[in-house]
Amino acid sequence: MNATSGGREIRAAKYSPAGAVAALFRRFSEAARRYRIEWWILVAGVVVIAAIVTMTLFPHLFTHFRPEDMNAGPQMKPPSAAHLMGTDNLGRDVWSRIVYGAQTILGVAIAASLASALIGIPLGLVSGFSGGFGDKVISLIMDSIYSFPGLILAIAFAAMLGPGVINITVAVAVVYVPTYFRLVRGQTLSIKQELYVEAANAIGARRPTVLAKYIFPNVIATVVVVFSLNIADAIMTEAALSYIGLGLPAGIPDWGMDLSMGKKFLPSGVWWMITYPGLMIMILALGFTMLGEGLSEILNPRLQEY
Repeated sequence: MNATSGGREIRAAKYSPAGAVAALFRRFSEAARRYRIEWWILVAGVVVIAAIVTMTLFPHLFTHFRPEDMNAGPQMKPPSAAHLMGTDNLGRDVWSRIVYGAQTILGVAIAASLASALIGIPLGLVSGFSGGFGDKVISLIMDSIYSFPGLILAIAFAAMLGPGVINITVAVAVVYVPTYFRLVRGQTLSIKQELYVEAANAIGARRPTVLAKYIFPNVIATVVVVFSLNIADAIMTEAALSYIGLGLPAGIPDWGMDLSMGKKFLPSGVWWMITYPGLMIMILALGFTMLGEGLSEILNPRLQEY
């Protein structure tokens, strides 16, 4: 046996699943001691999001009913062992609609936040770095959009575009483009005055290189925090649009739509049709809010000091 193969065997012998778990637990404990309550807020948000994401990826593991199945059980049956969250006025299982509705609201919220980030971040970088007349024009447009209340602007676009998954995603995405633009532009204006950026310009680095290597890496940490918080807000916006009938077609399970349908039966004592969709909207939005707040505190440079 040569020395090389012997060294490989030694390295392989040093690794063990138990050791990896112990190292992971040690790092977790160190982070908990360092960041304290902020770390546990972050962990709680991750657990909530992970649970709901798992539910969206593997819905068949959580329910054997289909959300459109009108023969799932008797109409408006209270929660029971057979139907954990009861049935609605059409005999559909409420729990199955919660499970499959998570795919809709989570997909729309994440897609809308991604679309707004992909538009707002480059615009903010270029506008803040270049300055001049173009910066003033873009800033004026973004400020005009930002001046409208977000929900009213989303309602206007949803009414104009009509129902549909893509249409409601666009309507929600428009609301958050100015948020990314204003954040990234402001930080770009500050960072481009730093010495290392001026040095890069002095040695003849091209503008795309300066933006990609010197400015964007210093902006991304804040963008991650805002992205998480925007998903939480987008969840509420999507649910509100569906609640007032400007969201998705009737055949697509959606928590906001179920919330709107359930309110008609609340005076009759059918509380479960409105309680569970509303509770899930709150829990999912809270999960992303806790994730964003935890990241905001942990990524704050002042917290890096002991």
